[in-house]
Amino acid sequence: MAVLETVAIAFWAMLPAYVPNNAAVLAGGGRPIDGGRTWGDRRVLGDGKTWRGTAMGILAGVALATVLTLVADGVGAALGFDVPAFTPLAAIGLAAGAMLGDILASFLKRRTGRQRGAMFPGLDQLDFVVVSLPLTALLATDWFRTWFTLDVILVVVVLTPILHVTTNMIAYKLGLKNEPW
Repeated sequence: MAVLETVAIAFWAMLPAYVPNNAAVLAGGGRPIDGGRTWGDRRVLGDGKTWRGTAMGILAGVALATVLTLVADGVGAALGFDVPAFTPLAAIGLAAGAMLGDILASFLKRRTGRQRGAMFPGLDQLDFVVVSLPLTALLATDWFRTWFTLDVILVVVVLTPILHVTTNMIAYKLGLKNEPW
């Protein structure tokens, strides 16, 4: 597989996991998942993790996977190589895994004394990848094995932090985020 083909497949395959956290921010608000509960002297998750944001993030990821599936043949023909069409379980695994990864990262941040929005290098960039890939592998094993070769996984692990930092810096400069990470 050529390098550009591998990068394109990695990006396409991860789009349903890349979008949910952004959609959750836009649709967030409402009741926090932790219901305001604390563990010791700290919140379990915090106000930034809400039921509405989580549901909307998952729906956005699944909806994007559906659209990508509808256009996969045409895009693949234009590019000269196949791109993934998502099975329903693959779409759910990627989108729900991304949201669960973000929720778990929030839990770890609270346990380490970090406040909402505080930087946690490494975790901030890869939290959703670390959960979405294994969940997708569990839910849609054959689909996962077809598209997430070792080369594609390596590109995801390298590409994701670069995309994360770049998009966050742009959002910060545009005034859409309070912090640049």
